[in-house]
Amino acid sequence: MHEMLEDFARRNELRETAPWLKLFLGVASILICVSSPGPIAPLLVAASMSAAILLLAKIPARFYTHLLLIPVSFALMSIIVVLFITGGGRVLVDLPALPLAVTTEGANLAILILARVFGGMCSLYFIGLTTPMTEIFDILHRLRVPTVLVDLAMLTYRFIFILIDEAGQIYRSQVMRLGYGRFRESVNSLGMLAGTLFIRTWESGEALIMAMDARCYDGLLAVPEENQTVSGLSLTVALVYIGTMLWVSLTSGGMQIL
Repeated sequence: MHEMLEDFARRNELRETAPWLKLFLGVASILICVSSPGPIAPLLVAASMSAAILLLAKIPARFYTHLLLIPVSFALMSIIVVLFITGGGRVLVDLPALPLAVTTEGANLAILILARVFGGMCSLYFIGLTTPMTEIFDILHRLRVPTVLVDLAMLTYRFIFILIDEAGQIYRSQVMRLGYGRFRESVNSLGMLAGTLFIRTWESGEALIMAMDARCYDGLLAVPEENQTVSGLSLTVALVYIGTMLWVSLTSGGMQIL
């Protein structure tokens, strides 16, 4: 997954666009989504960001759809709870045997949460699929973010995918040995996976420290600098887009789906 994300980030059709402009566009869209009082603006952000990813950046639709299924699945589990615990308004679905009921206020809140998650994740994927992480770390350096925080972010980003690869290898090995055939065996296998993963992570960290010391590590990780200028047209289009989404968010706050 790490190699695919970095490969798309470095070879997409928006690769030559200034990274700070893409970062500004994505972060501003995320802020609009999470602060919007209605679902219209987040849904428009999701549609426009998806169009930019698929049509402008030329990211494969199948890969992008698989990425979206991860956050949307978590959001769906959350909104099911919201549907039944939020009261008020007209009753849409009544389950007297439980007893549970779905009201219009609960349904509108669930739709708003799902729209916010969908719009925010599309904006985040726009950044991740069009901008390499090295350029984002370079922007953080230019913004005078403390060096220790940037270095920690770089190491954390790298080790996330190391953990995923290690866990995947261990899990596949356990499955081949029928380690998840029964419930008791599944619990034992999961415990062994967690313990082995902790040990391998510790060993990987020590190996990284030794490699950094061997290369005369002085407490600073080098970040390549990118000097890309932005055209006036691109900046104008980005500002118009952000302004339009903000206007939609402010004017459609009172609109309800149900």
